[in-house]
Amino acid sequence: MGYFFGKFKLFGMVLLMLSAVIVYLFYDALEPAKTLPIYQPSMVNPELVDSTVHHVRKYHNIADFSLTNQNGETITQADYEGKIYVADFFFTTCPTICPIMTKNMAAIQQQIKDDDDVLLLSHSVTPQIDSVAQLKKYAMEKGVMDEKWNLVTGDKKQIYELARKSYLAVKTDGDGGPFDMIHTENFILVDKERRIRGFYDGTKKEDIGRLLADLDVLKASLQE
Repeated sequence: MGYFFGKFKLFGMVLLMLSAVIVYLFYDALEPAKTLPIYQPSMVNPELVDSTVHHVRKYHNIADFSLTNQNGETITQADYEGKIYVADFFFTTCPTICPIMTKNMAAIQQQIKDDDDVLLLSHSVTPQIDSVAQLKKYAMEKGVMDEKWNLVTGDKKQIYELARKSYLAVKTDGDGGPFDMIHTENFILVDKERRIRGFYDGTKKEDIGRLLADLDVLKASLQE
């Protein structure tokens, strides 16, 4: 009799474990996979968006560009074709948020250094100061890997228009100059189709963690 009940107890335990697995798989299947929004100009703070595009509600993507990196090389959208990338705006002489942003971008670089699908792109908002030589000096000081991270300078009007009309991430400073700007702490996550998929505070470690997590989500969604 004891042998019978022993077998019954074992059977019950196995059945209970199997039921738990089935319930877990059922709820896991019902839970929708996390997806990232596709940001449009109409979804972003108007202070960061040029008025000519703020009404746009769909089909927004990053415009073509041609800028010069820390090695004197011309960098265009072709260099980022088929890549996910993180973009920001900075200047090498910035004494406030830029050092923190650069340190955090370097931390991202460390995480994606062996990932061929992900690159970084930092635009100078003071191109008249940030020459190729200045960018190269800054890149060497900050541990920039040339194959992963471009620091770019060039025509200020083009950079301004990219900031306001494409990346939706920079304020005007209101001092009367048509192409002066105040950069923000924003890091912008861009997918392989040039679409904005996330904004993050580049000065906050928790936002960097969120960006890296969202990067995994984005990569997983592109593989489906």
